[in-house]
Amino acid sequence: MHDASQTGSGYPTQAVGLPQLSVIIPTFKERDNVVTLFRRLEKTLLGIPFEAVFVDDNSPDGTWEVLRALSREDGRVRCIRRIGRRGLSGACIEGILASSAPCAAVIDADLQHDETQLPKMLTLLQGGEFDLVIGSRYIEGGSAESFNRQRAGASALATEVAKRVLRVEIADPMSGFFMIRRDRFEALAPQLSTQGFKILLDVVATAHGDLRVKEIPYTFGSRLHGESKLDSMVALDFLGLVLAKVTNDVVSLRFLMFAMVGSLGLVVHFAALYTALEIFRIPFAEAQACGAVCAMTSNFILNNFLTYRDQRLKGLAILRGLLLFYLVCSVGLFANVGVAFSVYDQQPIWWLAGAAGALMGVVWNYAMSGLFVWRKR
Repeated sequence: MHDASQTGSGYPTQAVGLPQLSVIIPTFKERDNVVTLFRRLEKTLLGIPFEAVFVDDNSPDGTWEVLRALSREDGRVRCIRRIGRRGLSGACIEGILASSAPCAAVIDADLQHDETQLPKMLTLLQGGEFDLVIGSRYIEGGSAESFNRQRAGASALATEVAKRVLRVEIADPMSGFFMIRRDRFEALAPQLSTQGFKILLDVVATAHGDLRVKEIPYTFGSRLHGESKLDSMVALDFLGLVLAKVTNDVVSLRFLMFAMVGSLGLVVHFAALYTALEIFRIPFAEAQACGAVCAMTSNFILNNFLTYRDQRLKGLAILRGLLLFYLVCSVGLFANVGVAFSVYDQQPIWWLAGAAGALMGVVWNYAMSGLFVWRKR
């Protein structure tokens, strides 16, 4: 569900006709930055027909209201307000697919990217020699001095992992500042993940070397207003994306995170079972039930916090979701046991039967949880 405001008094003289460039700006709680960014775009893209497509994840600070007012003043501004969906990658995908220019740039709303590089990037794309131009912090002339030591280390590690595991041959695959031909992006879009923050890495990895890429240096600036949206969960998003690409997208990033949470739930189950048996001397049947409830509860909490972060349940919806999750996982347990017994009858290898049952349980729980517990509204 989205609310798009595209009205205005018309393009200024220099912007008459179809735009040559669509600038995609994902936003969440950036009301103090969006007008400043648009004024900067106006200045740097003077003489270039462009549109600014802001994709706002229903910001509680009313960012979308500021953008709606701006769009009434200037027809080059569009605002897509997303409700029930969160995440930078998904916002970028929706924004590019909703754009109208042959070239689309992605830039953050926090004023840390150097918008003055956009004309140069557009010239490179329009020359026909490149499909993708990346603003790079890690080539000669580029800089990320505004990073603190922790963030710089995390960025360097993620870049190295991306290069070695996904064989991405660019200096700054973690950059959030790039420009791409829209036709090339549209060809890749069905294979891209809407979860996570690293849309460029996903694009490059999905293209498997078929994009003609150019990197240009830029200096990553300091945030002036608001707070960073990069929290500790970004590492899990990144890991999930890498694993998804390694498996050629056979499984989704969300499914991988669901499975990882399930693995942690197994540890919780055994810990609770051991505690009930050895410390509280509870009979095995009751102890097993206690372990199962503890595992399901921890899985629900972690999935609500991590896997379904963009659809996180709050308030009374948490209780309803927890009860539904108990029900889904209970049925999943029967599916697990049924498949395990079936496999064991055909091939009496305990670990094979157990693995088949566990896989069936995970697939069932994932499918039903998405359908009933964290369904999009």
